[in-house]
Amino acid sequence: MIADNIILELILIFAGAVIFSTLFLYLRQPIILAYIALGIVIGPPGFGLIVNDAHIEELSHLGIILLLFLIGLSLEPKRLLHLFGKTSLLTLGTSLAFMLISMVVVLGFGFSLTDSLIVGAAMMFSSTIVGLKLIPTTTLHHAHTGEMMISVLLFQDILAIVLILFMVGGEQEQMLVTTLLLLLKLTAFTVVAFVLMKTIVTRLFVKYDTIREYTFLLSLGWGLIGAGAAKYLGLSYEIGAFVAGVSFASIPVAIVIAEELKPLRDFFLILFFFSIGARFDIMLSQNIIYAAIALTIIIIIAKPVLFRLGFKLIGESERFSTELGARLGQASEFSLLVAYTGFSSGIISASASSLIQTVVILTFVVSTYWVVYNYPTPIASRRRQRRD
Repeated sequence: MIADNIILELILIFAGAVIFSTLFLYLRQPIILAYIALGIVIGPPGFGLIVNDAHIEELSHLGIILLLFLIGLSLEPKRLLHLFGKTSLLTLGTSLAFMLISMVVVLGFGFSLTDSLIVGAAMMFSSTIVGLKLIPTTTLHHAHTGEMMISVLLFQDILAIVLILFMVGGEQEQMLVTTLLLLLKLTAFTVVAFVLMKTIVTRLFVKYDTIREYTFLLSLGWGLIGAGAAKYLGLSYEIGAFVAGVSFASIPVAIVIAEELKPLRDFFLILFFFSIGARFDIMLSQNIIYAAIALTIIIIIAKPVLFRLGFKLIGESERFSTELGARLGQASEFSLLVAYTGFSSGIISASASSLIQTVVILTFVVSTYWVVYNYPTPIASRRRQRRD
């Protein structure tokens, strides 16, 4: 049976997710990997029960948008600016190092200079979803570890968006103009969001705060309106949702709203991980397989080591730097977006795009195992490591 409508597809996905997650938990394996494995098994790479995952991928993108909105809810604007000031040079320096190291590795496997450059650029970023999914909620919202991780990941996300804009922005001489216009749009969007929050949204919350359904709807609507408005301005859904969340953070009820939205976020994140597995091409050429394995090994070693050194240079402790380096030791969902954009724009070859996608999946798997078995997480297989 091949699912030919979205309702049947969702039934197959979540029925399969129950079975796979139960099996993975019984075997003491990270539950995130159950969703990726499910995508491989029932998606196009496996039995092909779901052959058109395009709209599933669109739905799964809502998980990322909600994740960024919830991150913003936990960050006061002044605190966020302070963190950016502390980690900006670290993020830029490590990103450049990851790009150069990856570029050299890919060149060594015979890829063209352009392919190697884009693959290297895609490897600059760490996964916002994996990083924040595997950190306890109390640590994310109230501890220094969560704040530092968020500041690095968000700065990387901005770099990723700039890179993608460059890839679709046309001629070389337009890059500076594109960047300046992006910054102007982001500034204007942020100012308008804060003004609307103070003058309209806050008053609505105060007036109808006893109607829980309405406060839930207002907060969710505010985040999605911010995402849509940012996309209309040429930014991204993620940036818009994050700015909406930060503007919301000044309201005392923000933490309560964040807790209420978590189940909705997890629903769409399951679809996200499923779509990663469903898009995985198991019929890779031998050259891509070897290059992917080599690059995966380099990434999962280089990222924790360089992040550890970087955090120590800005005054963090040895233990803190080691843990945060491990939590950031993978490629990113934005790497996938770079791969799709580069290939659809004709900038990189199909082989380079497949290489990026394969490395993302492999680093997700290895990094998840490493973190789940060595640090506290909400989804740890071992009870003593499970913390939320």
